[in-house]
Formats: sequence, structure tokens, C-alpha cells
Amino acid sequence: MCGIYGYFNRQGVSVDTSVLARMDASLVHRGPDDSGCFTATGVALGNRRLAIIDVKGGHQPFVSTDGRIALVQNGEIFNHVELRAELQRQGVAFATDHSDTEVLLRLYEREGLGFLPRLNGMFAIGIYDSRDAHNPTVHLIRDRIGVKPLYLHDDSKQVLFGSEIKAILQALPAHPRMDLPALQHYLAYNYVPPPFTLFAGIRHVPPGTVLTLSRQGRQEQRWWSLAEQCEHPQHFSAWQEEFLDLLDDAVRLRLRADVPFGAFLSGGVDSSTVVALMARHVREPVRTFCIGFADARFDESAYARQAAQRFHTAHQEHIVSPDLLDAWPEVLWHLDQPHGDASFMPTREVARLAATEVKVVLTGDGGDELFAGYDKYASFLADPVLGRIPDADFGHAFIEHTGLFTAARRAALFQPWLRTRLADIDSVRDVAAPWLDQARHFDRVNQMLFLDMMLLLPGNNLVKPDRMGMAVSLEARTPFLDWRMMEFAFRSGGATKLHDGDKKHWFKRAVEPLIGADLAHRKKQMFTVPIGEWFRGPRRQWLHDLLFAPEALCARLFELSQVRRLFDDHVAGSANYTRELRALAALELWAQRAQPDIG
Repeated sequence: MCGIYGYFNRQGVSVDTSVLARMDASLVHRGPDDSGCFTATGVALGNRRLAIIDVKGGHQPFVSTDGRIALVQNGEIFNHVELRAELQRQGVAFATDHSDTEVLLRLYEREGLGFLPRLNGMFAIGIYDSRDAHNPTVHLIRDRIGVKPLYLHDDSKQVLFGSEIKAILQALPAHPRMDLPALQHYLAYNYVPPPFTLFAGIRHVPPGTVLTLSRQGRQEQRWWSLAEQCEHPQHFSAWQEEFLDLLDDAVRLRLRADVPFGAFLSGGVDSSTVVALMARHVREPVRTFCIGFADARFDESAYARQAAQRFHTAHQEHIVSPDLLDAWPEVLWHLDQPHGDASFMPTREVARLAATEVKVVLTGDGGDELFAGYDKYASFLADPVLGRIPDADFGHAFIEHTGLFTAARRAALFQPWLRTRLADIDSVRDVAAPWLDQARHFDRVNQMLFLDMMLLLPGNNLVKPDRMGMAVSLEARTPFLDWRMMEFAFRSGGATKLHDGDKKHWFKRAVEPLIGADLAHRKKQMFTVPIGEWFRGPRRQWLHDLLFAPEALCARLFELSQVRRLFDDHVAGSANYTRELRALAALELWAQRAQPDIG
């Protein structure tokens, strides 16, 4: 687990070393254990290292013997043991004992980019290749579903890249400008959907993609696509066996570490299943971590204790302050962008707790998106109109049903100049539709899940464990997002996941013998905080002062009468605008630090 950064200048101009030092320093929290940077004419690849595998020998960058190839990565290759053994049988010599990053270098030396489908891991990789001295290239590679982040800025002369946007900002000479279409999308989705960011000119590298940078330009190639799966029928017993075998092996591989590890345990079906499988493969009790709240509506700690007792874990629990909003600005600094999701704050707290004892945790992230764990899927299909909507209207209906502000409400919110500027920006057509076009062969349930896999996961839900873990130098691993499990899930028909409103229909039955009926079938509880009630009570004035300050971003972008209506109706209790106000507050707090030029 690390942070990477660097640049590629197509005119062969090198960046000043002070700029590289600032990029490096901006990512110290991602890698406090070590630092390294490879430079050549017009190129640099840097790394901040959190030492997890081959602690002594894994210093990055890794450079070929002839000096013509250099490689950095952020992440872990979980099947590096098997890949190394295969290469050694072919006569390849290694300089380290068991570094997974050196395995990447040796694979690339022999196979070029053809090795990528063989990787089982979470990674963002940068490779500099100057074997063709007349046309050196840099490859930027992102894992299949975007567990590890990677951003870039390309002005046609120079490409800057980094694990976090803040690293790129260190190398940009101008004050950052807000990407207004991305603002439209943020208000539609409650997060900025990839590949957009709120910074003009900075984009996500798409998951499952290689970007090849050369003096001639930039080429993009997908090396993996979840849409290539096709549903096929299967009896439950065979499905259960394959599901458990795949997940068990995914957990086993993710226990490879040379440092202490543990797990986030909420007592939900996902985290309980992961911990149960971990307990099969370790001799000592699994270290598990949970936070609780005094408010029983949001507190899952009793279920976590139940799971901890069942699996005999070494359990740590901490009851946190009922009001976490003072941490919100720091959380947003780590995120680089506003997110309307309040669960980043409690995730930060459980990460801080875990980091006191371990450097790696396994989490249950991805289970809900793969196997239909959210209420929104059931409520959409249960609606007598939405459930039978034509295919041509499905994408728009699903985004409007599950998103934040509808298109009409966004238009009413914007000031006239912004409404005119964004009149041709469609957050369904420009963001969701291209993905949905790839998923027409799936049934309706899997189409919803596919959209969330491509947008919600890399845009929000995977940002959460990565950034909140990295904020305290903690690595988060996600067994459900093993590529074999993802492909299995999308070979499974929607009825195995959502049946007569029953979410995770086969999943829960498959794991019931493992975790018990109480944990398998307990009602899902969202991991969040009662921020809407705080807005009506102790944080009412705080929110008012934030949104209605004369210099506030809201005053420059939005019709304040519309913001005032949301605030007044929510405070009065005549409506619940928690999500809308939360998103606007996050945007305002982000802008206070980022100070974007809105143009």
C-alpha cells in the first residue's frame, strides 16, 4: 500500500526537484515508511511506501538492471507468491525475498502489458519504458474495479499523475478552477462520478484501463470489462458451493502480509462472513474493530460483539462522540472532493481505532453492490411504475430515483448564469448511459448493480476505505472485489440476489451455516450518523452560518431562496432534506480549503 506520483513531459522538459518534493510530501500519510523517486529526462515516477509485504526489501521504484524500465505501484498483488514461483521455474532471478512489486517488474520485462489479466490484486501502477530511446512511454494502469485511486492532468505537453488529487495540485502553476459539469454531476449523484473531478482538467484513470503516454499523445485501452459476463442459471447448492469457495480463497490470499492485520466488524452479513472465513486460516484470534454510538438507532456494536464471540476474535470497540462534524473539514481534505455521504466520518473513527494495533484490515466492501444489499434496488422494482419502465427510460429513472437532486430541482437551484452554462449537460446521458449501453444483456437487477459497480464503487464507496484508511496509514483489503467473485456475481441472475424484495437472497442462505441465522438475516443498518437531527438541533446555527455567509460558494452558484427553503423546511420538520443539506455543506467546506476559481 502506497501513494504514487509523477509526470511525463512530451517535450523532454524536467520538472524542478522542489515540485517533486512537494508532490511526495502531500502523500506522506499514504506511505510514512519509505520514499523513492526515479527520474530521467522529462519523466519521474515517485512512491511513498507503507511497508506491508517484504518490509525490508520492497523499496520502490523498482528499476531494471539496464536502467531502461522503472516501476512503481500503489496496492498489493495478492497472488504474487504463485507468479514469482512460475517465473522462477522459467529461470527468472529475483533481487528481493518476496516483494510483490518486483514480480510486476519481472513480468513486464518478459511479457509487456500482457501480464495484467493474471494479476489478482488492488493496484495503481506506473511504468516507464525507454527501451525505444526515440519514443519512451509511460503506462498508467488501474485495477479492475478501481480499488486503488489514480488521477491525471494532461495539458497535451505534460501529464501529471498521482494517487490523490492533492499531489497533482502541487505541480500546477495556476489556481485550481472548478469543473462546472462535474458540479452538475455531483448534485445528481451525491458524489462526483468518475472520470470527472471537481477540478477542471483533472480526471480519474478509469478502472480496468491502461493509459499509454508517449510523445505523440495518450492512448486508452481497457484490459478488463465486467460487462463481458453473461448470466446463466444454476441450482442453489452449486451456487452456494462456488460462492463460498471463491470467497474463502479471496480471503486466504488477502491474509498475506508481513505486518499485523485484522478486520472491520460491524456484525453485518458482509463483515461477519469475511471474519468467519479469516478465522479458518489463522492460528491466533482475528483482531476485529468496531465503533459504536450512544444512539441505538445507529449503533451496531451489539451485533459486532455477537459476531466476535461466535468467531472468538480479539475484539476492540469504541463508543465515539455523538457529533463528528468537527472532523468533517479534515475528512474532506483527505477526500480531495466533496462527498454527500456522511459515513466517511465514522469510517475514519474505526480506521483510527484499528491503526492502533494493525497495519492491514479486511472489509466487507463490495458485497452490497454485487449482491443487491441496498434498499434502493428493492424499492425501485417495487414501485408499480418504475418497476415496469421501458428499457429506453430505465437509466434516467434509476438515477433520478436513487440520486440526490433531480434534473428539475438542479435547474431550480442554479443561478441563471449557471443554469445557462449547464443547459446542455445531462448527468444521465453523459455519465450513466455509456455504462448502461454495455449492460443491456443483463436482467434489470444486474443492470442496476452494474451501474453502481462502475460509478458508485469507484466514485464513492471505495474512496471511503482507501482515503479513511490511508488518512491513518492503514491498508484496507476487499475480498468481495476479488476479480473471480465479481465475474461470478455477474454470471448469477438477478433473482439470486433480489427475490420478492428479499435482498441478498441466495447470499444470506449460503452463509447462514457459517455465521448463523441471526447474523445472516438481521435487518441491514446503514453505517452513518444522525446528521439530519444535528442540523435541526445543536448544529442548526453552524449550518446556517456555513451556507448563508456572504462569501459562501452557495451565494455565487445557487439561488439562495432555494437553499433557504431546504434549510427552513428541514429545521421546521416539515420535510427531511438531510441528504441535500449534507451535500451542500460538504461542497461549502471543500470550497473553503480548495478555494476554486468558478470562472
